[in-house]
Amino acid sequence: MPSVAERLKVLLADDHILVREGLKAVLQQAGYDVVGEASDGRAAAKLCEVLQPDVAVLDIAMPLLNGIDAGRDIMRACPNTKVVLLTMYKEECYVLAGLRAGISGYVLKSGAASNLVQAIEAVRGGEVYMSPGVSRTVVQAYLANAQTPPDPLSLREREVLQLIAEGCNMKEIGSHLGISERTAETHRARIMGKLGIRELAGLVRYAIQHRLVDVPPAAVLTNVASDSPVRPPAAVTALRLAVPAGRSAFAARVLSEHTDDGTQG
Repeated sequence: MPSVAERLKVLLADDHILVREGLKAVLQQAGYDVVGEASDGRAAAKLCEVLQPDVAVLDIAMPLLNGIDAGRDIMRACPNTKVVLLTMYKEECYVLAGLRAGISGYVLKSGAASNLVQAIEAVRGGEVYMSPGVSRTVVQAYLANAQTPPDPLSLREREVLQLIAEGCNMKEIGSHLGISERTAETHRARIMGKLGIRELAGLVRYAIQHRLVDVPPAAVLTNVASDSPVRPPAAVTALRLAVPAGRSAFAARVLSEHTDDGTQG
């Protein structure tokens, strides 16, 4: 095992403490120094600025800031830090989003115990690592500079949209991002204009479909109802269209409590 001075410094971010504890044990057994832990993407980015780890391991689906956008922030503030994404998803859209962001590694949680150490060793050597379950065709297409449509939203707008989909009101978004409530409202208006969406339920659906969030917390139904003329059942309909069956216990619970005519079942 390397000496303390030689040990690679790793930051670990996942919103499930049991997952973090398990991965931490794997990393420490491999001789790495886990210098920090975070439960959301915003905290992970801030910790990286302070701790300057060699590698940041980030779950994709984290509150406040998803792993891909947190990775962008980290690489901008800490250019020597390599980023490895940790996720249960192997769909093309996730992989391409990570590659476009400049992220070095993509590890599926199903094989994290055996693949995470391999990924860290690969990225520290300047390589790009993809779990065996990830389609090589997707990676090859990206490396061949395949044309992909640009994201219509700026990073700040993506941050605002994620927070909206997580149920934050404009005051809370301003607090999280260090901006005024009015500026947050301006960002929301610009997002709606760029996407051609006129109601908050549509923004929630867009955020889910574009993987900024898995599914929104229950609070989002309250805020959709209070911040716009959209009735809660319309928001429920948006969630039903956006979330595949079986993907979310939250969606199943909400849909069991409401019907499209606004009554409770």
